[in-house]
Amino acid sequence: MNGNHYDVAIIGGGVIGGSIAFQLAKRNVRVVVLEKDRIASEASSAAAGMLGAQSEFSNEHPLISSMAYPCEKCPSTPCFIPFALKSRDMIVPLAEELKELTGIDIGLVQKGILKIALTEEENEALQRNYEFWRRMEQSVQWLSVDDVAVFEPNVTKNLRGAMYLPNDGQVSAPDLSLAFAKASIVYGAEWQEFTEVLDVAQEGDDYRLRTNHGTVHAGAVVVAAGAWSALFLEKTGLSLSMYPVKGECLLVKVEKPIIQTTVFAKNGCYIVPKKGNRLLIGATSTPYTFDKKVTVQGIMSLLERAQQLLPTIRTAEWERAWAGIRPQTGDGVPYIGEHPHYKNIWIATGHYRNGILLSPITGVIIADLVEGKGSGEFDLAPFSLTRHQATYTV
Repeated sequence: MNGNHYDVAIIGGGVIGGSIAFQLAKRNVRVVVLEKDRIASEASSAAAGMLGAQSEFSNEHPLISSMAYPCEKCPSTPCFIPFALKSRDMIVPLAEELKELTGIDIGLVQKGILKIALTEEENEALQRNYEFWRRMEQSVQWLSVDDVAVFEPNVTKNLRGAMYLPNDGQVSAPDLSLAFAKASIVYGAEWQEFTEVLDVAQEGDDYRLRTNHGTVHAGAVVVAAGAWSALFLEKTGLSLSMYPVKGECLLVKVEKPIIQTTVFAKNGCYIVPKKGNRLLIGATSTPYTFDKKVTVQGIMSLLERAQQLLPTIRTAEWERAWAGIRPQTGDGVPYIGEHPHYKNIWIATGHYRNGILLSPITGVIIADLVEGKGSGEFDLAPFSLTRHQATYTV
């Protein structure tokens, strides 16, 4: 073995690639991460960092209702929900482990998420969502308008109802992504920034990856390149039902805290309190584009919706705005598994706006698969790369 040969080469240095590198390096696997830009330079650093295992998902969510695979533990419920809940529960010990290894505080805040309805139609949907989580025996509270006025007095009074999810939380997405990378390096992983993988070819039992900086050889390959994964995988003959979605966000600063918990409207707008009396407001959704320009229309839409939720935010000080490109799949379900035609090419992509939440469990599962241990308690059939064979060819 020479210095250019690795056990595993990971394509993509975002939060998913970093989590996988961390888990593999912990197991004494010789890993290299090949990132075309800087570490976590795309969606992973642009994300709000919400851990919305409950706020994002329910039996009415398109991601859930599209799935035909129930979980053995709850036959009437798609297995994605236990998958998301498990990943959220991994965050607390992970935060401690990463800080001990790297000194990086990932900014874990466990003050819950307040999901509110502004119309009667939204309220009816939110009540169904509340009943769903009660049946799942997960912590959830229904709040009246008066309850919200006590709980978060600065939230608009023009609402119809609210659901509080005490176990959902948030982290600093850039800090989590960087901590995964630094922790993997502590365990011996190598990172090569500004290194784009141009193509991959099989050589016996190994793979040769041609990059803009030379050739890398590896026994296994993991593709975790976010919205760019599909473009790369087309070179291997695999066409995924996947597309980019631009999301614009902005950051403002207030003189003193005006909310303690994340406020998430049923219409998709959210306000996440960050350190230093800052509020992160997101996010727009523009599909089928890699253009990261921040638009006037997008920012105006966010500001208008944010003021509907939190009227006092109108006096906040402007700081900055940005956009990230999120990887969405045709049915909203990530792709996790082995390439259908190449042994030991593994794929973890399409996490859309839940990459931060799902990064801990995805890292463990891919590391287990690479080591030949299987997927443990989770059935990966819903995440199969061949589930859209009717809509694409390989």
